[in-house]
Amino acid sequence: MKILAVDTALGACSVAVLDGDVVRGHRLEAMERGHAEALAPMVQSVMGSAKLTFAELERLGVTTGPGTFTGQRVGLAFMRGLRVALKRPLIGITTLQAMAAAAMEETGAPFGAALHDAKRGEVYAGLYSHDAALIEPVLLSLEDAVAAIRQDMQHHDQPLAIAGTAGAATAEAYRRLGGQAFVSSILHPDALWVAKLAQHAPAPVDAPRPLYLRPADARLPARPA
Repeated sequence: MKILAVDTALGACSVAVLDGDVVRGHRLEAMERGHAEALAPMVQSVMGSAKLTFAELERLGVTTGPGTFTGQRVGLAFMRGLRVALKRPLIGITTLQAMAAAAMEETGAPFGAALHDAKRGEVYAGLYSHDAALIEPVLLSLEDAVAAIRQDMQHHDQPLAIAGTAGAATAEAYRRLGGQAFVSSILHPDALWVAKLAQHAPAPVDAPRPLYLRPADARLPARPA
């Protein structure tokens, strides 16, 4: 199955094209802003490297969040447009699942947690096995997130792979609670893992929607009384 996937939801912009298990094209660049300007040229470049036309694609994948308000919208808007133009299924994958899957692959651990700094003393957190979400994406303090993960993992006497920008702090707190943790090098989602996960996900009827765990900071001006 030929699939194009993108991610712009957090601190990187990435594009990948898979053909079954073969990586036909892949590019990832760390960036805090500028995703909207970078995405389309990056897609064109990766599709050129893959030597595929858009018409040859059979499926599309994109991260839905959690992430930055603008970043989530950039990737989703672009891929929703391709979905309509190509009439191909578009599969949404959360940023945390993509990071956890990459961390499990890197470390060999059977469980993966992704905890990403969401500012204001909070983290985006999720816990996964290879085939299930054990804790769906939530917004919590680091301590509450680690406690929730440790409570769930007490049912599994297995090591935990940790990804995300809060990974080092998470591992330290998790070990204090008696858990075994490996800190991976994964700091951001990668479209390559979005593509791998989206290949095997059921095709949805509707287009994926953004996953917001916190309201946007921007507010419309109040109407005068």
